[in-house]
Amino acid sequence: MDHNELECFLVLCEELHFGRTATRLRLSRARVSQLVQKLERRVGAPLFTRTSRHVALTDLGGRLRDDLAPHHRGIEEALARAAASARGIEGVLHVGFSTSLAGEVVMKTIEALRTTHPELAVEVCEVPLSDPYGMLRKGAFDVQLADFPVHEEDLTRSPTILVEDRVLAVAAGHPLAGRDRVTLEDLGDVTLLAIDGDIPEYWLEHQLPTRTPGGRSIARGPSVTNLQEALTLVAGGRGALLSGAHTALYHGRPGIRYIPVEEDKPLGYGLMWRSGGGSRAIRLFGRAAREIAREMAPAGPGSRVPG
Repeated sequence: MDHNELECFLVLCEELHFGRTATRLRLSRARVSQLVQKLERRVGAPLFTRTSRHVALTDLGGRLRDDLAPHHRGIEEALARAAASARGIEGVLHVGFSTSLAGEVVMKTIEALRTTHPELAVEVCEVPLSDPYGMLRKGAFDVQLADFPVHEEDLTRSPTILVEDRVLAVAAGHPLAGRDRVTLEDLGDVTLLAIDGDIPEYWLEHQLPTRTPGGRSIARGPSVTNLQEALTLVAGGRGALLSGAHTALYHGRPGIRYIPVEEDKPLGYGLMWRSGGGSRAIRLFGRAAREIAREMAPAGPGSRVPG
């Protein structure tokens, strides 16, 4: 059984249509019929029933498909692994994401890479809010898409690929809840939840400023270690949360009001990896992620590409 017969048989099993099979294989309909008939002569019995309007597998054809399909996948996977090795793409790329928006970019990037680079296997996991760089340093991630800033000597960062505005999450009964917009100066009237963990001071100051632009002190509330805990406390009136605008879309819930923040620097997102640990797989992922970010930005809540 040659490869053309095998490919034609399995595609026709999926399509059950000679025209669509011919289109997928870039063959003529006559050539598809010829290959199927050749295989049926080899087997000694019909594999399909055909009418002018209908194509169906015979019982024998169905059994042959079930027997052949795993071996065909094995051949394709073996070839993909060989190609990956030749191109310097081996093993699994482990990718972290810090927020729901970053997670959507990562998952859409993986989907795009399945088409362009099926040999690249990718696994994903969320970056802990309380330890933004720990898993990357330990090697649990090869690369992560996370919110900036990052100024770590042992980590390399890409240029910003996506930015989004920020919102202030407050309880529905908070005095600011009726406002259409707030400014950073209004943060002097709220108690911001703190984040507990191994977090650089510069990152905390960017995400959770301690003073307003006018110099007013911003009160600190209870410490949290993850977003769901933070939103529960916000809904209960225990504090407010400054976060990316995507939070309102991905995590809307009763009892919380999300208010856009004016006169604020947007949050930036980009890739980061261990310095000296860049690889072809990371570069491929980075290029695809930038393309996905450009496609997503116009539709995202308060998000856009930089520049």
